[in-house]
Amino acid sequence: MRRGISAAVLAAAVTLTAAACGSSSDDSAKQSGPVTITWWDTSDATNEAPAYKALVADFEKANPDIKVTYVNVPFANAQTKFQTAASTGNGAPDVLRADVGWLPAFAKAGFLVPLDGTPAAAQKSSFEPQLIQQATYGGKLYGMPEVTDTLGFLYNKKLFTAAGITQAPTSWTALEADAAQIKAKDKVDGFAFNPASYYAMPFIYGEGTDLIDAANKKITVDSPAATKGMDELNTLVHSPGVSKLDTTANGYANIMDAFESGKVASIINGPWETTNILKGSAFTDASNLGIAAVPAGSTGKAGAPIGGHNLVAYAGADAAHQAASEKFIAFMTSAASESTIAQKNATLPTRSDAYTSAVTSNAGIAGFQKILSAGVPRPAVPEYSSLYTPMQTDLVKMLDGQESVPTGLHNIDLAAKKLLPDYQG
Repeated sequence: MRRGISAAVLAAAVTLTAAACGSSSDDSAKQSGPVTITWWDTSDATNEAPAYKALVADFEKANPDIKVTYVNVPFANAQTKFQTAASTGNGAPDVLRADVGWLPAFAKAGFLVPLDGTPAAAQKSSFEPQLIQQATYGGKLYGMPEVTDTLGFLYNKKLFTAAGITQAPTSWTALEADAAQIKAKDKVDGFAFNPASYYAMPFIYGEGTDLIDAANKKITVDSPAATKGMDELNTLVHSPGVSKLDTTANGYANIMDAFESGKVASIINGPWETTNILKGSAFTDASNLGIAAVPAGSTGKAGAPIGGHNLVAYAGADAAHQAASEKFIAFMTSAASESTIAQKNATLPTRSDAYTSAVTSNAGIAGFQKILSAGVPRPAVPEYSSLYTPMQTDLVKMLDGQESVPTGLHNIDLAAKKLLPDYQG
């Protein structure tokens, strides 16, 4: 399944259906049989949902006092649909599979119940610390990480070796040199960049900064460090051996097709593409796919955004349904469940004990597991993910030469001030 930026805010208005109803406080008193909870699963309906449906059946067998109404809600509609249902108190599910970028806003609005001290969070210490951090808002844990992802440097080992390069670049300047060398020796482009704001974040992280400084309530996208990162990206995309920037509607697919066929030697992307990549003619031998941390900036420390999904519980449900939801979340995020999902869907588990030998036999999962430590959690600020939208507009203009880096970052800064009026510029 091809996908773009998992963190993008999708604001299309959606007609709310009655297919999945949450619980009212009156339901608890009337409950005489098993408790029935509703789960909105936002995974891909064709390729991923069957594995989750099978786990639901396993949960019901293990917990005969709980029934689960499974509803697959398209990811593109789920954020708005849940917000509408939760804010009106009509039709919200008991459990939602929520993109990590949605959690702060939902928690701030009071739509989610904290999971601290509940069965859902009983094994919290087994999860990757930065994922728990990203599921926390206002000092409280509002979600349990279900699957995760990050960006990595993906490269064609044969093309690198043929050009006399023995390892993945660890800095942007090294990547520039490698791209030129591959073009000269192999006669193919050494690197292609997807001009999307999410994919530009490693250049900002590599300079030790972010779009905002949440602790000090400051907007930092127009800082000297962020400027340095964007200058580096601008230099890279116009360097010899780097593919011409593709800003067309098919740009992402074109980059992936070029990499999969061996016409481009390296890209930056996430684990969601490894299955497709390994079907490409350049990767009939799976060992030809190299996976490394994204190169570092001048700080010498690599950084990439963390994506993925958390399971969250609706605060409007009654006590009985919340208790059932907590059991369900614990089951679905257990080591056994995450290991099963990883093997069937080729997704990354969120807890270390789920990386069994059967899971890591998948080259893509094994490769990305090694670089998860370079993942940078997003600030627990509801408006943060919305910053990617204005950033996208000016990023393309900066890289296309329509405006300078200082002008572009200034424009993003102005948009950020509108989103975060209480932050200093």
